[in-house]
Amino acid sequence: MTGSRAEAAFARAVTAFSTPTLDLLHGRFAPFVVASLTLLFNADRASVAVADAHAELAEVLDELRAAGYDEDDRKLPSGSGRDVCRNWVRLGWLIQQIDDDVEVYRLSAHAVAALEISGRTGGGRTRVSNSRVRTLLDAVDHLSVSAEVDPVRRLSRLRAERDLLDAEIARIQETGHADPTDDEELLEEAENVLHLARELPADFTRVAESLRAMQRDVVAHLRRDERPTSEVLREYLQRAQDVMQSTPEGRAFAGALRLIGDPDRIDALTEQLRGLLDQPFARMLDGAQRAELDAIARRVELGVEEVLAAQRRASHVITGQVKTHDPLRDRQIDDLLRDVIAGLHGWSGPTTVVDPVRSMPLIDLGHLRQTTSDIRPPRAPAPLADADDVDFLDHDTRAWGGPRYAELEAYVAGLEADFDLAEAFGAVPDAARRPVDLLGLLEIAHRNGLTDGDGISTVEALRPDGTTRRFAFGTVTARSTKEDADE
Repeated sequence: MTGSRAEAAFARAVTAFSTPTLDLLHGRFAPFVVASLTLLFNADRASVAVADAHAELAEVLDELRAAGYDEDDRKLPSGSGRDVCRNWVRLGWLIQQIDDDVEVYRLSAHAVAALEISGRTGGGRTRVSNSRVRTLLDAVDHLSVSAEVDPVRRLSRLRAERDLLDAEIARIQETGHADPTDDEELLEEAENVLHLARELPADFTRVAESLRAMQRDVVAHLRRDERPTSEVLREYLQRAQDVMQSTPEGRAFAGALRLIGDPDRIDALTEQLRGLLDQPFARMLDGAQRAELDAIARRVELGVEEVLAAQRRASHVITGQVKTHDPLRDRQIDDLLRDVIAGLHGWSGPTTVVDPVRSMPLIDLGHLRQTTSDIRPPRAPAPLADADDVDFLDHDTRAWGGPRYAELEAYVAGLEADFDLAEAFGAVPDAARRPVDLLGLLEIAHRNGLTDGDGISTVEALRPDGTTRRFAFGTVTARSTKEDADE
């Protein structure tokens, strides 16, 4: 083996172990991370509200610490549930996003792959079964048939398959029953189905993350304004098509979309899975395997919904960016910010003299439009109707108006030179002893000159409808005449 081959192999291994997937599995707290993510997320819970995740993870930490697992500092991380989740987001194991105005966490594709590897490794034996080998052979045979271009060979294959099916049909018709398959072989088939189903969530998540990455790239290109908008959008559409056609994840999603697009197909799959769980061989599966087998259809639905949601979100964000993107305005803002930064640099010296801004500049609006849709010139308003038939109220509407200044000023002028404001207000006639008249009396006292005391005065005001209100204020001694400026 040459040195270059060894270096290349070592470089590939270093690159693989630097990914978040293997970093999760070989990290310091890997068992805790795998256990916690398994508890937080499942087939029916693809996303968790941020607040709920923090609370649930805090409960997990408390339970494990109470059980004594924190004695070894290599088993449990320090900090609260929030701190741990934030760290997982930074490491690329969780994705934080907004769903229906709620901030949620989702597993990243790396975390899904790590949980799949952990579940497959710890879920029991891994064997080269008849089912798995037949799946491989069937896939190779299907690939060979699909790639065959010779019509004679293809017809020969199809006729051979038809002869086998006809022979099986004839045997069942003659015997009246189908030969049952051994339970051990059925168990191998079920394990192979579970093995295939575990790979789907990671594929779906990778497709969704590819769409989110394309969304970020498109928005960045639009904001930089380096290329025409049409060219950027054309590239986005081409990349979106390539994701669905040129990658294994995209092809898996396309196949799942064809499956989920037919409600009868997914209903039939659900019924088939439930029927399998009623078979005798299903008793050989443990509880986790039975639940996983029953959740396959739901897992496919959630995966497809995740990708479709990523597509809708990307289209919404890009559409909003295209509608609101104004290159001229952005350039003006950039120029303004550069001028501001240059001006701030000019003020950095200790002896710099800065002229203060004494007035704000006025904007030149030009001629504003005076009418909206009516092209007719303005006319005088219509004359008022004849007021002979107007009904006036019987009571004095001024009673609900402002203070009666004239009456109050005449009343104050007849008082002694110095008087207590509360006592004076209590002697005011009922018509001018409203709450608003108390304010008017305070205003007149303040104008003439007043002195604040240390005590508390209370007065009772009379509203026009006969109800009363009590008010308290600091003791005030007022003057009946205004003080002279020379005094």
